[in-house]
Amino acid sequence: MSGKLLTIAASALLTVAVTTSCNMQKKENPFLNEYTTEFDIPPFDQIEAEHYLPAFEAGIAQAKADIDSIVANPEAPTFENTILALDNSGAILDRVANVFYSIIEADNSEELNAIDEKVSPMVSKHQSEFTMNDGLFQRVKYLYDNADSLGYDVPQKRAIESYYKSFVRNGALLDAENKARLAEINLKLTDLYLQFNKNLLKANNEFVIIVEDSARLAGIPATVVANAYEEAKARGEEGKWAFTLHAPCRLPVLQYAADRDLRREMYNGYASQASSGENNNIPVINEILKTRIEKAQVLGFPNYAAYMTENVMAKTPENAINLLLQLWKPTVQRVNEEVVEMQAIVDAEGGNFKIEPWDYYYYADKVRIKKYDLDESAIAPYFAVDSVRKGIFSMAERLYGVTFRELPDAPKYHPDVNVYEVLDTAGNHVAVFMTDYFTRASKRQGAWMNNIKMSYFNADGTEERPIVYNVCNFAKPNGDTPSLLSLDDVATMFHEFGHGLHGMLSRAPYKSISCTAVDRDFVELPSQITEHWAMQPSLLREYARHYQTGEVIPDDLIEKIAAASAHNAGFNLAERLAASYLDLKYGLIEKMDGDLDVAAFEQQIVDELGMPKEVQYRYHSPYFKHIFGSDGYASGYYTYTWAEVLDKDGFELFKERGIFDPATAQSFKENILEAGNTEDPMTLYVRFRGHEPSADAVLRHYGLK
Repeated sequence: MSGKLLTIAASALLTVAVTTSCNMQKKENPFLNEYTTEFDIPPFDQIEAEHYLPAFEAGIAQAKADIDSIVANPEAPTFENTILALDNSGAILDRVANVFYSIIEADNSEELNAIDEKVSPMVSKHQSEFTMNDGLFQRVKYLYDNADSLGYDVPQKRAIESYYKSFVRNGALLDAENKARLAEINLKLTDLYLQFNKNLLKANNEFVIIVEDSARLAGIPATVVANAYEEAKARGEEGKWAFTLHAPCRLPVLQYAADRDLRREMYNGYASQASSGENNNIPVINEILKTRIEKAQVLGFPNYAAYMTENVMAKTPENAINLLLQLWKPTVQRVNEEVVEMQAIVDAEGGNFKIEPWDYYYYADKVRIKKYDLDESAIAPYFAVDSVRKGIFSMAERLYGVTFRELPDAPKYHPDVNVYEVLDTAGNHVAVFMTDYFTRASKRQGAWMNNIKMSYFNADGTEERPIVYNVCNFAKPNGDTPSLLSLDDVATMFHEFGHGLHGMLSRAPYKSISCTAVDRDFVELPSQITEHWAMQPSLLREYARHYQTGEVIPDDLIEKIAAASAHNAGFNLAERLAASYLDLKYGLIEKMDGDLDVAAFEQQIVDELGMPKEVQYRYHSPYFKHIFGSDGYASGYYTYTWAEVLDKDGFELFKERGIFDPATAQSFKENILEAGNTEDPMTLYVRFRGHEPSADAVLRHYGLK
């Protein structure tokens, strides 16, 4: 999951921190009152850009009034008059923030960017004021200190603890001078993240390779070539082909283009984006690093990595690094084996060159064809996006007893969006699920899940059910040819759907501990374990059908896919582990005298790891949005690997008992998907699995042990 995943804890703080004074306009602002739509879906057809700023202003004012009311309550603090009151405060802000921050990622514009430059500092300022409100903190602290004697149950204690830690980690225990400085730091970071993301989006959209000679297109799938032709036409380059950095274009070029210079140009364009010129993110990164160091030290931590890992399963950056290093040596050994196999093909073809990073995808694919007789171009027709969507829905029904009914008339923020009602076996409403799968210039790169509405229980016992969406960047349909997915694309769809299930199936009672409001290094478990079902033979025979003939994928192809399942594992692990290590090393910096030479720092980590020269970081720093586009995965990109230990170990239980075993699926549903943050994540995992996980499960999965 890439991208920006708003946890419940963050959403609750945002809700609490950002609410409004009503500045009504002539045209009714949809955010200022409760929605009247079915299932509380935002009325996207009524929302205009002009509504956002007044709604944020009104939301912040309302939130302040709600907080003042909680603080002024003369009664002793209780769970109801403090924690639940916080959960339910700032309704207007909740509505507008959930929509605005979703759309600005998925369907951005210069107009929305201009609004963001105004509202994000407002939100940051309000959050600082909220988390540093001593009267409010003292009420939460009283409940935290006395939770046992007050007789609260485990979920209530988790909710209290969640708020208490959020306050403390945001400066509640600081003196007045340091509180003021921290507020300035947070505001500065907000501005820096805005600039980083703005530069990256522009750099990504501005890069293009124009091809005039059709001979250079050899090997590239016809659908990609057709899309490139249409892209060139749209750019005024009739009769040529335009290749961009968007994944549905970039990855097929790297994997299939016989023209080595074209591969190199694409690879270097991607690897150097936002690193020079007017969109240069290196100065922004330096300011982010300096500001984060100061933030961590103001809060009493030696460095930012210590601050970010203290509140999750890892607890320390050293524990996270230790996990990465456990996997690094066997991963590098596998990379070296992969390179030998690829180099043999280069030599046999008379290539007279050594494998470089821009060759890896191309020759890895040749090795796959040679070793496993598996050509992805022959597989893609069985994985049209609508077929794969049927696959994820079928999986969810077989495992968790939910079905999906399309709502064609439901409001949506873009024509590419599909909206579904999720129902249980009795026909009861469970959630609303939205999908937005195709790439466009207004959408940031990557794939992600988010909630537009959380799930929770009202005071009267009635349930509020969630609204969840998935966003991906798959190639658009072209003419009569639907969007055909690569095996990596299929895994991505299943991955994000796993996050979606975590949000859709939540039964946690309170907003602040609901859905995906769990430790960052636990949140990837539902998504990553869900990927395992994508290539299970029994499910493939249900959903993988040729888009032209309707033929079910043949058994021999299924067998080849299974045989090649660990193909290129060295490369995939190495680029992720190296990026994770780089991220943690940035977080461990405790002092900066002047600017950091970012390229030299990256090379220092390469040398320290002994990283094979044929593999580079999954993300170079100027476009490492996970860690520099927000606080989300900063000093936390390792969490994908941490969660992979959980997912590989957990899936072994399904393999032992049957991948659709009802009892195992029910246990996973109850202890992981429904539980949210109601208990310690390791407690929940052990209750499902029966023991704590081991990194050996990852090594076993990839055949590295």
